[in-house]
Amino acid sequence: QVQLTESGGGLVQAGDSRRLSCVASGGTFSTLVVGWCRQVPGKGREFVASIRENPDGTYYAPSVKDRFTISRDNAKNTVHLQMNNLMTEDTAVYYCAADSLFARVVLCKGNSWGQGTQITVSS
Repeated sequence: QVQLTESGGGLVQAGDSRRLSCVASGGTFSTLVVGWCRQVPGKGREFVASIRENPDGTYYAPSVKDRFTISRDNAKNTVHLQMNNLMTEDTAVYYCAADSLFARVVLCKGNSWGQGTQITVSS
């Protein structure tokens, strides 16, 4: 099972951009589907974006499509989430997830999870 560590969270203003990163260790990262889910207090985890083993295979939640971009660097065992034009409703803890199955990542039920990184967007 791969271990995941996120970074890049913080406090930003509406309209700003931010890039989250997730570094994997201890597994075969290049063979896994990787994605991001987010969670606000009192709610379940919400799918944000995923990327297949083939970096061309990306998938986004409608709420972030055209604003967020997911990418991966298999040589560095890293996945990034570039977030542009951030809105207050993007405020959440963002989690990196990995799994061999695409569906589990999209459902935020992946086998491997990071500890999460907080993004707070102020108006």
